[in-house]
Amino acid sequence: MTPPKPAFVLVRPQMGENIGAAARAMWNFGWDHMRIVAPRDGWPNQRAVAMASGAGRLLDEAELFGDLPGALADCTHVYATTARPRDMTKTVLSPEEAMADLALRQAGGEKCAVLFGPERAGLENDDVARANTIITVPVNPDFASLNLGQCVLLTAYELSRQMPEKTPRVDERRVDIASQIEVEKLAQHYQDRLETAGFFYPDAKAEHMRRNLRNLWARMPLTRADVQMLHGVMRQMVRWKERDTSSK
Repeated sequence: MTPPKPAFVLVRPQMGENIGAAARAMWNFGWDHMRIVAPRDGWPNQRAVAMASGAGRLLDEAELFGDLPGALADCTHVYATTARPRDMTKTVLSPEEAMADLALRQAGGEKCAVLFGPERAGLENDDVARANTIITVPVNPDFASLNLGQCVLLTAYELSRQMPEKTPRVDERRVDIASQIEVEKLAQHYQDRLETAGFFYPDAKAEHMRRNLRNLWARMPLTRADVQMLHGVMRQMVRWKERDTSSK
């Protein structure tokens, strides 16, 4: 069976020309699975089509999403491209290292995605928190910004170099890895229960605490069995608390 192709996810892109340049860069190396999240100027976009030139078919088949969780729902491992250091504990890889890792995961049956942020400031912290791995390019620290098309081109090139050579080792055939939608539901379950318990306190720190919790889930290579077990743990704790309270 042919492994699923990785998704190149453009998060809130601002200019149609840059979407077209990204499509052209992908198609240069044979990648055609683009997902577009909440484009600023709407979709479809004629400027994107004009810039894509011969890669217009890729844009015709691009998937449009209103938010990032929806775009990542079926994925099992997500890479976020960013030039800025983030206050998050995550694995940080170069493009070459990241695409070698992605190629192994794809060969093992996982569904992977690479996130690219909007042109003005890149991915937000909440976007990066949903990723499992960060990709950072070793560029000039005094001029670290790559435009969207350049970043996609670099990633597509490295992936094309890595993909044909990679075959999964036995311990990498982990087809039961939880999808992003399964992890999303687990994260929401815990957040809702912790909200009820008053865990996110004081208010000034609550948002940072929620993001740290989100980042924790993203760092874990959870299987579907892990997700089911952790749901059960929380449900049992709530039941125990309710029984304990009613007996008093």
